[in-house]
This record gives sequence, C-alpha cells and structure tokens, in this order.
Amino acid sequence: MNAQSQKVSERVGQLFQADVNGIAKHIEEPARAYFGGSHGLLDDTEITEISFELEHLFGEFLGCEDPLSTESPAYEALQGFFVNLAKKILSRGGDIDNLVRYTQSLQRALIAAVEEVNDIPFTRSRSVLAFVSERFTELMLVIFRTYLNQKDATIQAQEDELREKATPITEIWQGVIALPLIGTLDSSRAMLIMDSLLNRIANHKVKVVVMDLTGVGSIDSQVSHHLIHMVRAVKLMGAEAVLTGISPEIARALTQLEIDLGEVRTRSNLADGLSDAFKHIGVKVVPIDGS
Repeated sequence: MNAQSQKVSERVGQLFQADVNGIAKHIEEPARAYFGGSHGLLDDTEITEISFELEHLFGEFLGCEDPLSTESPAYEALQGFFVNLAKKILSRGGDIDNLVRYTQSLQRALIAAVEEVNDIPFTRSRSVLAFVSERFTELMLVIFRTYLNQKDATIQAQEDELREKATPITEIWQGVIALPLIGTLDSSRAMLIMDSLLNRIANHKVKVVVMDLTGVGSIDSQVSHHLIHMVRAVKLMGAEAVLTGISPEIARALTQLEIDLGEVRTRSNLADGLSDAFKHIGVKVVPIDGS
C-alpha cells in the first residue's frame, strides 16, 4: 500500500471511530439478520456488543501503522474476533451459511461507507476498496478454517463416544467385570478395547475378566492374535481372563488359523463364565429361599 492509499485507509479508520454515515448501524443490521430473530443464535444485547466491538476493531485495523500486514496486532485482533464469533455461532446450532452471509454483508456495508465519503478521490477509493475486498477474503478463509476445525472436533468427539459405547465394560461383582463384544472385531477396535480394559483393571482392582464373544460375527488372523494378546495382558496385570460364547464359526476360524487357546480359559456361555469367575474370588451364588 502506497502513502496515498495509507492516508485513505487512515481516513476510513477515522470514520469508523467517529461513526460517520451510520457505520455502526450498517454493522449491526447483518448481525440481526443472520444471527437474531428466528435464528435465535444471539440475543439483542449480544448483537449490540459484538457490533460495537467489531466497529472498534475495524477502526483500529484501518488506522494502524501497517494495515497491509497480516501480522499486525490490529489484524490479529480482527481475526480473533471472527474466530470467536464463528465458534459461538456454530456451538449454538448455526452453520457456515449464517457466517458467510454475515461477513459478505459486512463487506458490502464497509464498501458502501467508503463510497459515501466525499473527501476520498475516486482513484484512491478504488485502491481502498480493493484492499478491503482482499482482507475480507482472508477473513472468510479464517471462518472456513474455524468451521472445519469445529466440524472435525465434533466428529472426533462423536467417534470417541461411539467407541466408548462400543466397549461396554460392566462391573458384575467386586473384582469381576464382564466385557460383551458385539459386531465385527477389527484390529483398530481390538486395540481400543485392550486399552480400556487394562485401564479398568489397573484402576478398579479387577481379579477376573469375562469376555463374551457371543455377538461377534467374524474374526481374522490379526484380530485373533490381538485377542490372545489381550488375554495375556490381563494375566500380566494380575487378573484372570475367561472367554465365553465362542461360536462354531469362530472356533473353526481359530482352528484354521492355528491359534493356540491352550492357555486360555473358555466356557460355553456367559452364565458359565460368570459362575467360574465367582468361584475364583470365593463367592457362591445360591437361590433365595422361597423364590
């Protein structure tokens, strides 16, 4: 930006700070249109506050020593405003469309304000308008990056929740936990289960782990080895592992894969496995008289 354009930029900054031509109103209207009313993303007080803050930030940015620099404190503050606004809108159920339309409206409002200033020559105003458009393009990219980061974080949180629910470890009795495995047991899930299981053993003084495979439809060579490693890891943690509910299909697969289950305690079903676990910890389950 040359010296003349610098002066024009400073002049526009002064206009923002002085609220000439109702710039504050032009900034507030898009916020109400895309965040207020039926959208319900911001209330009236919040809209007034963010509009006032944005007006101040624009004035500081346009009037700073080097508005062309993307590393100036004023521009970083402006970027930070849009990042925080995007996070707030997205967290309240808004979407990228609200944010993009809002930013586009701000750009039009700023351009209109510049065009109405009589003491800025046309040739200079053109350079400022080009400068403003370039900065708004960058701010739009900031919004898109924030949107993608928030979306990725949401997806990751959902995946973590699903994985946690996919490995339901239940305490049956003090020192006895059951791990019913359901669905396809791939390598990634097997490793996740092992991590959760070992942490549970370490933190809750578990003595017996009953792993029920009734709901597992298939198993491959790699997962079979993970399963054996899981059993061995349980033993290394000082607990006993019992496998239950091995279907004929899985039994044949383990045999064909030449997986050695000689060291693994197995029972035909979950009830037998729990009975074995109770015996191991010295607990006897008897029917209540009269039941």
